[in-house]
Amino acid sequence: MLYTNLKHIETADNHAEIISETENVMVICGRMGPMCIPVYGIAEELESEYSHVKFYDMEFDNPESHVIRNLSEVKGFTGIPFTIYYKNGKVVKATSSIQTKEQIINILEAEFATLITA
Repeated sequence: MLYTNLKHIETADNHAEIISETENVMVICGRMGPMCIPVYGIAEELESEYSHVKFYDMEFDNPESHVIRNLSEVKGFTGIPFTIYYKNGKVVKATSSIQTKEQIINILEAEFATLITA
């Protein structure tokens, strides 16, 4: 288990349920290592600002995380965490390795922007 304040995905079935039932999802698949911990922290900070996005983690070494490790979008990735952004059950963006808060915000804004109507 990952020691973060994010909601945890522990099974492939749980993963499938979450992405099928939730419009905007960010999943960070990693370990408790130096490249992953900052990304978890940024997601924890942004969770309250992006209430229309659900933030999760998934343990990279869990056999059930094959649902992330085997995505075509991550085929060339060499660093963890793998961060996957889903919209309506489809991968819209995937990144690997450490990300800055600004990089994550840019992706959230680009992929999950909410339309404000007057």
